Amino acid sequence: MSAKPRAEPTDERFDPEQQVLDRIEKARRRKPKVKEERITLAHGAGGKATQTLVEAVFLEAFRNELLEPLEDGAELPVDGTRLAFTTDSFVVSPLFFPGGNIGDLAVNGTVNDLAVSGATPQYLSAGFLIEEGFPVADLTRIVESMSNAARAAGVRVVTGDTKVVEKGKADGCYINTSGVGVLRTDHRLGVNTVRPGDAVLVSGPIGDHGVTVMLARGELDIDSDVVSDTAPVHQLVADLLAAVPDVRALRDATRGGVATILNEIARAAQVAVVVDEADVPVRTEVRGASELLGIDPLYVACEGRIVVVVPGARTEAALRAMRAHPLGVQAALIGRVVDDPPGLVLLNTTFGGTRIVDLLVGDPLPRIC
Repeated sequence: MSAKPRAEPTDERFDPEQQVLDRIEKARRRKPKVKEERITLAHGAGGKATQTLVEAVFLEAFRNELLEPLEDGAELPVDGTRLAFTTDSFVVSPLFFPGGNIGDLAVNGTVNDLAVSGATPQYLSAGFLIEEGFPVADLTRIVESMSNAARAAGVRVVTGDTKVVEKGKADGCYINTSGVGVLRTDHRLGVNTVRPGDAVLVSGPIGDHGVTVMLARGELDIDSDVVSDTAPVHQLVADLLAAVPDVRALRDATRGGVATILNEIARAAQVAVVVDEADVPVRTEVRGASELLGIDPLYVACEGRIVVVVPGARTEAALRAMRAHPLGVQAALIGRVVDDPPGLVLLNTTFGGTRIVDLLVGDPLPRIC
């Protein structure tokens, strides 16, 4: 009996890198299932636990063709008009922080979800969950900032609701806002439209909001001039789409930061996203605070930054359009879309190596939006 031929060293069975990729792909093909018996803070952090919760519980129960894309807003066809509809809840702590507060954050966050859906924001709702004993002066300040933010964004708050709960049940004040906008073109944005050869851009420095909120808690003895980047991006998006109508996808990098958006792109389009760490704009103060906190700025939330994917040939046109707007002056090309390995984000580090940037695990920065 002849001996079996010995596998060559290039055989995939002996390739450690390929074995890791195979294990990742196998894990991602499994049907999502929440393994924990109780909800944890990680389920609200925007990373792996959030994704599993959304897909295994909410999408499983509510599945329909309007929800299934899991974009920042749903597209609703109404009598020949295309509307975008979105909702968001805000539980930031502290309620007031350098550069903003929960009020303007709630307006800007919902306006931005409509904007990155390609819609012109029109109307908002405002729901308040207020704790017994909350100072009326603070509530007035929050509502005034919401009014100012809505006026600046060109939207109107047209309906709302207020609930008051017992002391100790709401940590001051929580806000829910929903928004409606009009989609004026037939072009459809979506992370599943991304293709190899596309370019990945960000509109400016990342991580400002998350670091600002963390430092505002006073838990770290750090003095910094960094402020939240909370701002409405609808006009920036409108200018970009006017200059580059064939934009593939837009996302605002909130919970989970830019890293989460890139993973959503890679997974939805079954492509690889390769990012150059040296090209990712991060303020010195944000980078320093992130290092002290032991977190990567790629995972830190923004509230006025967008991630943009455009065909490679349209990179310069997109950058010019964004840099012409005050919120996009520091827009940058941070990476490219390639074929392989599908579903993964790879980071070319400043040290010369390459590593996988996976979805966030755990909750390093709770209650930041």
